[in-house]
Amino acid sequence: MKNYNDYPHKAHFQRSTIIIVVLGILLFLTCNRNKTSEWQSLQKATFVSHVIHPEWSKNASIYEVNIRQYTPEGTLKAFEAHLPRLQELGMDILWLMPVFPIGEKNRKGTLGSYYAVKDYLAVNPEFGTIDDLKALTQEAHKRGMHVILDWVADHTSWDNNLTVDHPDFYKKDSTGHFVSPFDWSDVIQLDYDNKALWQYMISAMTFWLDSADVDGFRCDVAAMVPAVFWDTARARLDRVRPVFMLAEAEEPRLLVDAFDMDYGWILYHLMNDIAQGKKDASGLTSYFQHSDTLIPDGAYKMYFTSNHDENSWNGTEFERLGDAVKTFAVFSALVPGMPLIYSGQEIGLNRRQRFFDKDTIVWNGNPAFHDLYKTLINLKKDNKALWNGGFGGNMVQLTDTAEKAVFAFAREKDDDRVVAVFNLTPEPQTVTIDMNAFRGKYLNAFSKEKERLRKSEILTLSPWEYRVYCR
Repeated sequence: MKNYNDYPHKAHFQRSTIIIVVLGILLFLTCNRNKTSEWQSLQKATFVSHVIHPEWSKNASIYEVNIRQYTPEGTLKAFEAHLPRLQELGMDILWLMPVFPIGEKNRKGTLGSYYAVKDYLAVNPEFGTIDDLKALTQEAHKRGMHVILDWVADHTSWDNNLTVDHPDFYKKDSTGHFVSPFDWSDVIQLDYDNKALWQYMISAMTFWLDSADVDGFRCDVAAMVPAVFWDTARARLDRVRPVFMLAEAEEPRLLVDAFDMDYGWILYHLMNDIAQGKKDASGLTSYFQHSDTLIPDGAYKMYFTSNHDENSWNGTEFERLGDAVKTFAVFSALVPGMPLIYSGQEIGLNRRQRFFDKDTIVWNGNPAFHDLYKTLINLKKDNKALWNGGFGGNMVQLTDTAEKAVFAFAREKDDDRVVAVFNLTPEPQTVTIDMNAFRGKYLNAFSKEKERLRKSEILTLSPWEYRVYCR
């Protein structure tokens, strides 16, 4: 959403959510070692997604579009020229960072934050017009892609028209003045105790379904808005057309009735820690063993090595992951979830993007990253084992002799299967992996060579090497 340095409470908010979830898992493990079945049954009964996912999302990958930085023009029309390239890459869902006019009062930088919305019913004139957005969406649909808008429901800019027309929509301090959430000084907090705000916000979201034919929304700091609002909004939006909803949150409750997908922050931080030598591969075993407490049955999880926040404020994936950049790009695309690619990752862009100012991406990067992501995205499209949520196959971790260094797993659905092995260290590893249940003939996803996996497979892996076998 915003600058973690200017807005430390957002980082604190995300970390607090993660810590609470992790502490809950640890408490469960400590107190219930001998009586897990009843508790797990309750969790499964409680955390089941009732959301009906759009059919087109079942094998989709998602791409985050930074309109301001994408082209020298920084417009919707200029971005539209990139649709053939993204179609060739295999992208399915285009998440547009907020396209709305940006507040001028208390603005940060020269252009301000996308997330300081001045008008929910207009397009930022720097980007173009509503007609430009509709044309972009229609062209994306022709190419088999879908478009979701970044929606900021928690707060507005100080000069949003609602401050004059509906001041009752906002929280106020003891003196009756508008208040910023935390120390986010360029925005002010909306008040969801006022049910009239609910009606306005849902109507505004519906406006974009009707006027620009968009397919859903990515919802900023979704856990800071009442879950019951999102439940109501989803039901109302689905009456217009089946939508896709992504929550910027890691909160199981939001996935029950409102959102198709939320963020995989815990895994994101775990990947960073492994790459930096702070943790080892056994942490992944713990994460996936208890991921059912984080992911309701049938829901989607979004996994990533970068996004607009992480790139601008915490560093590029190259800064955080070093030599493991490609390793974790592959890993996050193959585990049960939907992979995200942020603008420029597909060319190996190794630069932090300025957030409040113009900082155009130069599209002359490393073609090896394009080929890597294209292989992963199309493997996901074609192999049912990798499909999203209940459409895909569960992950079975394979036993190996180097559990702190190597992580191996298989996923299977109908006649489709993927086996993946990762050396998650900067050292060569020789490991024996139990392939008994998954032995047989495969195609190496990257070399395209046919290989046979034996009952007990001995592999010698280079530092950070990965092997992906499919059939």
